[in-house]
Amino acid sequence: MEKGKTATPSMKEYIQENKERFFEELFSLLRIPSVSAQKEHLPDMGKCAQRLKELLLESGADKSEVYPTDGNPVVYAEKKSGIPGAKTILVYGHYDVQPPEPLDKWNSDPFEPEIHDGAIWGRGANDDKGQSFMHLKALEYLVKTEQLKHNMKFIFEGEEEVGSASLPKWVEEHKNLLKCDVILVSDTTMISDKVPSINCGMRGVTYLQVDVTGPNKDLHSGHYGGAVANPINALCDMISSLIDKDGRVTIPGFYDDVVELSKEDRAALSRAPYDEKEYKEFLGVDALRGEKGYTSLERVGIRPCLDVCGIWGGYTAQGAKTVLPSTAHAKISMRIVPNQDAKKIVELAAKHIESIAPAYVKVKVQKLEAGNGFLIPITSKAYKAASKAMEEVYGIEPVPSRGGGSICVLADMRNILGADPLLMGFGLERDTIHSPNESYLLRQFFAGMESLVLFHKYYD
Repeated sequence: MEKGKTATPSMKEYIQENKERFFEELFSLLRIPSVSAQKEHLPDMGKCAQRLKELLLESGADKSEVYPTDGNPVVYAEKKSGIPGAKTILVYGHYDVQPPEPLDKWNSDPFEPEIHDGAIWGRGANDDKGQSFMHLKALEYLVKTEQLKHNMKFIFEGEEEVGSASLPKWVEEHKNLLKCDVILVSDTTMISDKVPSINCGMRGVTYLQVDVTGPNKDLHSGHYGGAVANPINALCDMISSLIDKDGRVTIPGFYDDVVELSKEDRAALSRAPYDEKEYKEFLGVDALRGEKGYTSLERVGIRPCLDVCGIWGGYTAQGAKTVLPSTAHAKISMRIVPNQDAKKIVELAAKHIESIAPAYVKVKVQKLEAGNGFLIPITSKAYKAASKAMEEVYGIEPVPSRGGGSICVLADMRNILGADPLLMGFGLERDTIHSPNESYLLRQFFAGMESLVLFHKYYD
């Protein structure tokens, strides 16, 4: 080192020097209740978008703008490396969060973040404000240490938790602005902080609401019970018929486009550590259930499924009310795997549910959401750079995995922009995203920033 020159700090050292500031900046986002599912939080969506814009500029972006959409605003930013022929990385994330309810299950205020027990606690701590924030600090470090060798673009949306309805249109209208070589995403979980993983694919999702109507009003269950069909009973019968004794969905044509993985591919996925006893204890269940012939990891990664996400009807308040209800309702989701077409599955499901409706009730099916899954090649330069970066941080080569969740808009962005997503997520199942007491381990938060910086180093 030349006399008088200061050594460039590593990202680990930079984090230690600046972590208190990092926490306060992140907390300024976490305190904003940007709940996209609840209309009363519409002003908070704009407030959160503006705060993100400020943080992007403070982190070194050349420019940042908040763009209106048909729904919640999109935050865009860019930083040019100044290097001729440099690759362009587009970072995708979202600033909207899940509703915090049930509030009585939280150990602290969901929108007043805390640090204790080695983790950040609060709604959005992981999903996805905490994970998105890592990219801002990676940018800051690379700019301040003059190590940025790629052009950087950022896009943060406010509707991921409600289906990203407005984003594909906005991306299509701004595809020249968003042109890139890879879409870098941190919005997923890894298998373990001891055995890291990189998602090479995610399931898609479809969502329906089924409304069943019987009599034209609620009836006295003593005067009419046994003579008039109960819509709740009818709905339960219909739902129970949608999955057979082997855990397979019974909708005709549901599996027509599902690609069976080879023995080699299944063996590669099985490298992931899995302890069934520990899995059950974590979930508080005595037994597992799913499609026959597949492991639990395969069931949530490479196989489609159907689940009832909500069901209601009749009287559910305290005490008794002997009523035969007029209506019953259910919300049903189907996670689909790459090669299945979401719109096709929605149509098949709606048609089947209507066809099995008994004559003594009326059934209406509302099609609420349909998004496709995707796969990415693990032979790409971006995947290899991510793998090398994470191996350097964790001391072990990451396992390629399949994500059971869905970020359906990434399939749309891939088609529009012609660039593959790269899923470098650092969350863990213990973080309980979408549930009360969401958290994000500090060691994952820091390891994520270190890994992202190294990804920029190794991606050519």
